[in-house]
Amino acid sequence: MSAGLSRHRLLQEMGLGPVWRLRDAPVETGGLAVEAELPVAEAAVQNSPTATVPGTPTRAAASISADAIAGLGWPGLREAIATCGNCGLCQERKQAVPGVGDEQADWLFIGEGPGAEEDAQGEPFVGQAGKLLDAMLAAIDLKRGENVYIANAVKCRPPGNRTPEPGEMAACLPYLKRQIALIQPKLIVLLGKVAMHAVLNDDSALGASRGKRFEYRDGDLVVPVIVTYHPAYLLRNLPDKAKAWEDLCFARRTMREQQAC
Repeated sequence: MSAGLSRHRLLQEMGLGPVWRLRDAPVETGGLAVEAELPVAEAAVQNSPTATVPGTPTRAAASISADAIAGLGWPGLREAIATCGNCGLCQERKQAVPGVGDEQADWLFIGEGPGAEEDAQGEPFVGQAGKLLDAMLAAIDLKRGENVYIANAVKCRPPGNRTPEPGEMAACLPYLKRQIALIQPKLIVLLGKVAMHAVLNDDSALGASRGKRFEYRDGDLVVPVIVTYHPAYLLRNLPDKAKAWEDLCFARRTMREQQAC
C-alpha cells in the first residue's frame, strides 16, 4: 500500500463510503461518496524494451502466425507485439502496448485496449482510468508492478478509442494467450466486457457474470477467472464502484483459496 495513504483514504478515492474492511462474508454496498479527484498514480513501471519515444516512427509491421507466437519467450514476444501487422490497428498506432508489470505475477489484470495516452506512452492504464485502477489495487494491498501484471485484450489503440472488433481481438488473442502461459498467474481479473469476450469467449452481460468463478484453460494450464467493471466505465457510472469493491473482495478471497492449495 502506498506510504501515507490509508485504506480509508484509498476507498474514499474509489468513491466508496462508509469505510469497508475485507472479510469472508459479502460486504454491504453502503452509501456512495461524491466523486473526488483521483490521487496521482505511483511512478509507472517501465519494463518494456520495445517502448518508443512518442512521435518517433514505429518499426515496420509484419505478420506472424499463432504457432510462431506460441513458441516465443518474453523478449521475442515483446518484439513481435511491437512489430505486429496481423490486423489493421497497426496502421494508426504510435506504438503497440504489450503490458506492464511482474512477469511472474500471481495476479493478472486484463483490460480492453490502449487509449490515446497509452498509445503515446507504451504502457496500459496511464490515464484517469489507470489512476483509479491503481487505487483499486491498493485497496486490496496490491501495487502496480509488484506481483501484478497488467495487459489488454488488444495491443494497439482502436481509432477514436472505439470498442475493438471481433477480428481485432482474434488477431491479438495469440499474444494474450502466450502472456498468460509465460506468467502462469494464480488468478485472472477481467476488466470489462471486451476482456471477458476475448478471454472467455463469452458475450454475456457483464453484470450477470459478476460474483462467479470462471476458468481459463489452455492445455494443462487452468486459472480461475473473475470479472468486474472496467475502470473507465466506473468513472462514468459512480454507483457501480460499490459493486466493483465487492468484486475486489471476491478476487481477494479467491486468491487466498488458490494460495492455500
